[in-house]
Amino acid sequence: MSLLTLLFFSSLLSLSKSTPLKPHPLPILPLPSSQQLQWQLGSMSMFLHFGPNTFTDSEWGTGKADPSVFNPAHLNATQWVQIAKDSGFSRVILTAKHHDGFCLWPSDYTDYSVKSSPWRNGTGDVVAELASAAAEAGIGLGLYLSPWDRHDGAYGKTLEYNEFYLSQMTELLTKYGEIKEVWLDGAKGEGEKDMEYYFTTWFSLIHQLQPGAVIFSDAGPDVRWIGDEAGVAGSTCWSLFNRTDAKIGDTDPLYSQQGDGFGQDWVPAECDVSIRPGWFWHVLESPKPVAKLLDIYYNSVGRNCLFLLNVPPNSSGLISEQDIKVLKEFRELKNSIFANNLALKGFINSTSVRGSQFSAENVLEEGLDKYWAPEEKQKEWELYLEFRDPVSFNVLEVQEPIQMGQRVASFHLEMRNVESGKWERVVRGTTVGFKRLLRFPRCESQSLKLVVEKARADPLISYIGIYMDKFSDSGRNSSKITITRALQEELVLNDS
Repeated sequence: MSLLTLLFFSSLLSLSKSTPLKPHPLPILPLPSSQQLQWQLGSMSMFLHFGPNTFTDSEWGTGKADPSVFNPAHLNATQWVQIAKDSGFSRVILTAKHHDGFCLWPSDYTDYSVKSSPWRNGTGDVVAELASAAAEAGIGLGLYLSPWDRHDGAYGKTLEYNEFYLSQMTELLTKYGEIKEVWLDGAKGEGEKDMEYYFTTWFSLIHQLQPGAVIFSDAGPDVRWIGDEAGVAGSTCWSLFNRTDAKIGDTDPLYSQQGDGFGQDWVPAECDVSIRPGWFWHVLESPKPVAKLLDIYYNSVGRNCLFLLNVPPNSSGLISEQDIKVLKEFRELKNSIFANNLALKGFINSTSVRGSQFSAENVLEEGLDKYWAPEEKQKEWELYLEFRDPVSFNVLEVQEPIQMGQRVASFHLEMRNVESGKWERVVRGTTVGFKRLLRFPRCESQSLKLVVEKARADPLISYIGIYMDKFSDSGRNSSKITITRALQEELVLNDS
């Protein structure tokens, strides 16, 4: 080989090495914090309602029950945590104090706690045992400290009670290691004493003591309530929200369910529901069937939310065998559907690509780090899947890389008719966010097309899944998507 040829190839190699990559697109505000991202990636959490109500067959205790009623002879926090972990839950959240004011830890600020009970001869600490079990299992710990306290005499004296409340909160956030979530509400019974909760001060102290924790309430600041206790989010569900338009204890349920496509704050939603009719364990109640849990999963995690399922320990201090059986069936059923992504069997392409590192193939890799990005200023945003043989499916999964902001406002899936060769619409959705799951009657095709119709900025897609759910009713109407007035306003915005 001549010197001239060597120089030529050397220059080409040098040029290829120095060619810069196309930059990532600009994130679109608002953006999630690192804590909010970690929370959303967890997908499911387990709530543990436990206390004197468990022994008195109550939901809202009066604060007058004798501490001696609390005596869970076989309490095993390791069992709670292991069941949560085995069932796919990323964290557990305990009612450290419910409305009755009874504390599941030996608080220095009241005697109405486990230290006055016969359990562990008055030396027990449920919070400590759960914290230790969660840390050992590698799952997160969250705590609920009820603002409403029906036992303590300071309740109704605003300054005195807020001091008392924050002292107890400080105990919980400084004695039990890392806390991943602090769960709050505006609880106050009808006709109760006039009482103002200093929420802004509470939030500041919580973030100071546990900077890695997210705070849940009707209005955030980090995670919002979905607005119902059925575990169902709106078919349109933005993580965008205006905290100034929400008030703890007095937020429009529809606003909570849908979020706000024009929102200035990132406040994703959490869907709470109990596995049983009540929040506390009752001997005559039974858990929901597995089909119902799967339906809730589709309507919570599958609508850009976190699924918070309450599984109350019984009066022995254990999660009941009935509940364990249903949770095991739920895990197996969910895995049987989502472990087989049919899209992985296909060849994927797109109408355009921003750069080589943003190729369509990225949507077949799990995770948010890689994603498909179209070329800028395009009129069409489409991804195509081609299969060697026809595939049967009835579930679509779409994910956005939410660290770049939530973008998609509407999209649909089409398939090419095997006989006519014409494209036919399969299903339509509105928002995507972290994860969107859509169910529809069983389809069969070799060619699929995902079309993003409207978005706040160039859409970014991090994952696509095509699945066959043999257990859901293919004729259900809940898969039909209706464009709400709020969405129509969003579409007008995105047309401009």
